[in-house]
Amino acid sequence: MMKRIVIATAVSLFAAWPACAERLITSLSSHQVLVTSSFTGTELVLFGSIERDAKTVSRKGEYDIVVTVAGPRETLVVRHKDRVFGIWTNAESRSFLNTPTYLAVLSNRPVSEVAAPELLRRQGIGMYLVPRPSLTSGIQSGEHDLFRDALIRLREQRKLYVNDPKGVTFLTPNLFRATIRLPAEAPVGSYEVDVRLFADGAELARASSALEVVKVGIEQFIVNAAANHGILYGLFTTLMALATGWLASVVFRKD
Repeated sequence: MMKRIVIATAVSLFAAWPACAERLITSLSSHQVLVTSSFTGTELVLFGSIERDAKTVSRKGEYDIVVTVAGPRETLVVRHKDRVFGIWTNAESRSFLNTPTYLAVLSNRPVSEVAAPELLRRQGIGMYLVPRPSLTSGIQSGEHDLFRDALIRLREQRKLYVNDPKGVTFLTPNLFRATIRLPAEAPVGSYEVDVRLFADGAELARASSALEVVKVGIEQFIVNAAANHGILYGLFTTLMALATGWLASVVFRKD
């Protein structure tokens, strides 16, 4: 009897669930970026299509796409300098935990026009992915917002944060593309690529993928040697320094 009730409940749920809805299909031009000593940045292309079923409900407005690319997460610190007795010094600081070191928000129009701010904030869409530091007693919320705005501004100056309201282009009503630009100082590590489909202010579908920024060549060899063979690496660098000093003394010796 219990088994029949479970089956009947499941059938009713599937019957009530929308049988047809939009679906996102996305593809990256490359899922790996190799960083060498001559790396000056690169561009990746994201292609996507919106799959519709014949029974999919019609939409009043056009589709909106928001692409968010988030790099490795770290604790970032923002410091405020102030003049004390004629000397500029660090007065206050805020720490931002688990914050993307790289963040690109690409859309076909300003994200603020795609959905309500409450939805964007709740889902962590766009620059809302940058967290606010936790509130402490005696400090107003607005002060934390100033530090958060400063963090975004400083990262934007280094091209590590990008907010491009024209970064997504619709090639057809259901086919789009976006260009992801990684600067020369793009952090090494795993990047999350999140694509969301909106219509009439509501989120309809979502697709996720990933890419990896990997350092290769002599730089990566040195990093691996220092991390995994610290003693041997220290001895080798010491011998290299001694050899360089001896060679310099021979070359520049005055007879």
